[in-house]
Amino acid sequence: MKEKDLLNRISINPKIMVGKPVIQGTRLSVEYVLNLLAHGANVAEILEEYEGLVEADIRACLLFAARSLESASFMPLAMEIA
Repeated sequence: MKEKDLLNRISINPKIMVGKPVIQGTRLSVEYVLNLLAHGANVAEILEEYEGLVEADIRACLLFAARSLESASFMPLAMEIA
């Protein structure tokens, strides 16, 4: 699937989830899906839990996050002490 097609699976509407990016046609935010993955859920578990989602929805969340971070600059969250 092309990047444009994946990104079209994500929508932003101020009337849905206070404008957070969500998977099109759902109230599942990109942030929520990424947190599930970060805490150990795998794609199969997420798809089983949320009827109607497909693997491309999960990949769209990852791509959206990657594209959102491309032009961002960051400060360290904590200073490393040697």
